[in-house]
Amino acid sequence: MIYRLYLSGPGSCFCNSKAYICKSLVCDRFEFEGFMQQLNLPCYPFRLVEKEGKKHIFDAFRGRYVVLTPEEWVRQHFLSWLVSQKGYPRGLISVEAPLKYHRLSKRADAIVYSNTGKPLMIVECKAPHIKITQDVFDQIGRYNFPFGVGFLTVTNGLIHYCCKRDETGQKWVFLEEIPLYEQL
Repeated sequence: MIYRLYLSGPGSCFCNSKAYICKSLVCDRFEFEGFMQQLNLPCYPFRLVEKEGKKHIFDAFRGRYVVLTPEEWVRQHFLSWLVSQKGYPRGLISVEAPLKYHRLSKRADAIVYSNTGKPLMIVECKAPHIKITQDVFDQIGRYNFPFGVGFLTVTNGLIHYCCKRDETGQKWVFLEEIPLYEQL
């Protein structure tokens, strides 16, 4: 059974400690209460389904439904925000992008590319209850070895960090905000 979420207009978000729900959201028979945590991101009209007792969300970047986990909830909101608010072209974002690190196969949550196919930014998403620690930055740093991008972004949906490689290429500088796509 497919449940579609519709925004009836631009509304502020209604948030409580257990759920993230838009005031203007119309939702037919889909139970949200207690399912997803409040995020520090706008609401978006996601399509949700329930299959075999699990909630799934339509990932417009991959063109298919995926299991809705807290990390996926963050990823879908953050990437939708990059597209709608920061001008990132949806077609230049690769989700769950495969990479190799010391013969290990890994997947970056998202990689943003230039229109010529050059990797510009790696995005690492964590569930809201996961604290952003040095280990998370070490992880995204390892993911960057094969790519050498100039921007690294980490979010748990509540806090968002973006670092830019300095002119020498030796240090990372924390930015005050996530850059627009045209600034990458």
